[in-house]
Amino acid sequence: MARIAVHVTPRASRDAVTGFDERGVLGVRVTAPPADGAANAAVAKLLAKALGLPSRDVVLVTGATSREKVFDLPFDADEVRRRLAPR
Repeated sequence: MARIAVHVTPRASRDAVTGFDERGVLGVRVTAPPADGAANAAVAKLLAKALGLPSRDVVLVTGATSREKVFDLPFDADEVRRRLAPR
């Protein structure tokens, strides 16, 4: 099980996973607004799609009201990086 830190930019022009920064935090941009959990749901859905997982396997652990979030994923951190590596 991997636990990854994510920095979210809501109300972006498009949905995108921007990659890991020097701190090891994954950048994610979503078009959804940060209201009523819309951005959280959009991030989970985008991560699931990018990682080839069902949405139910991407679990928000902390940061429901923050741009800095932590998600649990069903495989290790190396596999997360491999799946999100630019092709």
